[in-house]
Amino acid sequence: MRIFTTEDLLQYLYNEASPKKSAAIKAALETDWSLREAFELMVSGQKQLEEVNLSPREDVLKRILDYADKAVSQLHPH
Repeated sequence: MRIFTTEDLLQYLYNEASPKKSAAIKAALETDWSLREAFELMVSGQKQLEEVNLSPREDVLKRILDYADKAVSQLHPH
C-alpha cells in the first residue's frame, strides 16, 4: 500500500494531482479510513477558508486613497 503525504492530498483536493496519482488516491480513500479522515479534515478546512471574508480596515483604505490622490496631484498640478 502506498503512503500519501499531506501534499499529495492537497494536490488531489485542488485537482492538481496527475490523473494517475488522483486515481491512486481515490482508491486509497475508499479503503484507508485514516487517510479518509485526514482528507475530510482538509475538505472541512477548505470550506471554512472559502467562507472567510477578508477586507482591509477603513483607515487603511483612506490612507491608500489619500496617497494616490497626493501622487496624482504631484504629477498633474492644478
